[in-house]
Amino acid sequence: MTVLDPADAAARAAAHRSRLLTWVGPHLERRQRHEAHPVLDFLFTYYSQSPARLLRWHAGVGASVTGDLADERLGWPLHARLPDGSVGLDLDAFRAKRGTSAGWVAGLLGATSSRAGQFGCFGLHEWAMVHQAPPRHDAVPLRLGPAGTDAVVESHRLQCTHVDAYRFFTPTAAPRNALTPTRATQVELEQPGCLHAGMDLYKWACKLAPAVPGELLADCFELAVDIRVLDMRASPYDLAAHGYAPVPIETAAGKAEYAAAQRGFAQRGQALRARLLAVCDTVLEPAPVRST
Repeated sequence: MTVLDPADAAARAAAHRSRLLTWVGPHLERRQRHEAHPVLDFLFTYYSQSPARLLRWHAGVGASVTGDLADERLGWPLHARLPDGSVGLDLDAFRAKRGTSAGWVAGLLGATSSRAGQFGCFGLHEWAMVHQAPPRHDAVPLRLGPAGTDAVVESHRLQCTHVDAYRFFTPTAAPRNALTPTRATQVELEQPGCLHAGMDLYKWACKLAPAVPGELLADCFELAVDIRVLDMRASPYDLAAHGYAPVPIETAAGKAEYAAAQRGFAQRGQALRARLLAVCDTVLEPAPVRST
């Protein structure tokens, strides 16, 4: 166990809060005004971590704090006073409450990490969600209109691998997909090129909290923000009024731009998976068996 220097720990906690207020602050201001954001709200609604919890910095498994931070964290879930007087993760309590979930997350992350990324989907999942159906974002128009949007879906091969994207496909789009992802096949199908798998690293970091250090949680959140922006720029929606230029995946140039960004996100995601798996290895007994 590493007992952190009080000044260093306080500085890390303050830096974490300042870093994440970049997104949390504007979100809270919009919420006060009852103002929706078609791109960024997703990070606070689809993912269930509250803004207050997102701003909390955790030392993570293997580290503890003293002084004022220790007194504060004694009131936080899954924290305890350790034999040396510092406060850190209550590992026994974490294993009892989150061990099964952490084992499943480790299995998913390990399987995903072992695979090569696929880069030929071109973000068509968002298009498939409105095929022959009304737009899901009522206040945002379709860039090509309903008929043009349907034509893009019908002229491409859909190959979504992510259950939580596929489950929103319309009844007319779902049969067009090359696969039928389900919760039961998620570990089998998830692959690192998938934008949703990259965004979900933030979800898994939240599920592993407070064992995950704050810096790792923030890195996962930032990746989710960046991916979400590409996801919506490549979607059928016209977001110019919100300051987002389209990535026109119906064109060769748009496909190339999308795939290049996707590869960059996949690299960032693989590095974060490795760090999350290291947390899992520490909190799980015995270590999970991973796919090869």
